[in-house]
Amino acid sequence: MTKPAYKRVLLKLSGEALMGDDAYGINRATIERMVADVSEVAKLGVELAIVIGGGNIFRGVAPGAQGMDRATADYMGMLATVMNSLALADAMRQAGITARVMSAISIEQVVEPYVRPKALQYLEEGKIVVFAAGTGNPFFTTDTAAALRGSEIGAEIVLKATKVDGVYSADPNKDPEATRYSTITFDEAISKHLQVMDATAFALCRDQRLPIKVFSIVKSGALKRVVMGEDEGTLVHV
Repeated sequence: MTKPAYKRVLLKLSGEALMGDDAYGINRATIERMVADVSEVAKLGVELAIVIGGGNIFRGVAPGAQGMDRATADYMGMLATVMNSLALADAMRQAGITARVMSAISIEQVVEPYVRPKALQYLEEGKIVVFAAGTGNPFFTTDTAAALRGSEIGAEIVLKATKVDGVYSADPNKDPEATRYSTITFDEAISKHLQVMDATAFALCRDQRLPIKVFSIVKSGALKRVVMGEDEGTLVHV
């Protein structure tokens, strides 16, 4: 069997990806399908870490958060990522996969704190590590957390899972002439004003020479094809 293209990867999942077709919350069938995809990659011997957002939960409370202090709202979002991480780890446990949730904010009765050497040990032992609570700081997105954790653990690539199968020249939902890029450089993406990640995360990946692969998490088997180095999604590189 062909060997995977990467030994260690950081998978960035949006909280919205867990909703499936629901308005908010976690869709059970969706999370089970994601876990099945993750299981396939883990069986290949790939060391996998995950950063997950909290939009699916925070969306339900967003109307009440209008006018709220930004830092307070961001901390609420971090707690939402902890809930998602626990749900994902439990779904993995039920599928026979060993996962560890590590939080950037201290909730030791619930999850263990993020400690880099411990995270590296878990990865080397073949466990999947789920990084919760973003960077632990307000004003930073989970995209930035993915870039930061990916750099810290020595990931070879950040896999950004979205609902679109790559980076396009325009919004494919609005422009039928939009074309998907197979590969594009960081500088080209900036000059073309393509929104791959938020500016902080994008700059960090570029500075650390950490490539990003954008692909569709709703496309069956896409995660495995990405890890195997096949033409799936869009590769953003230096």
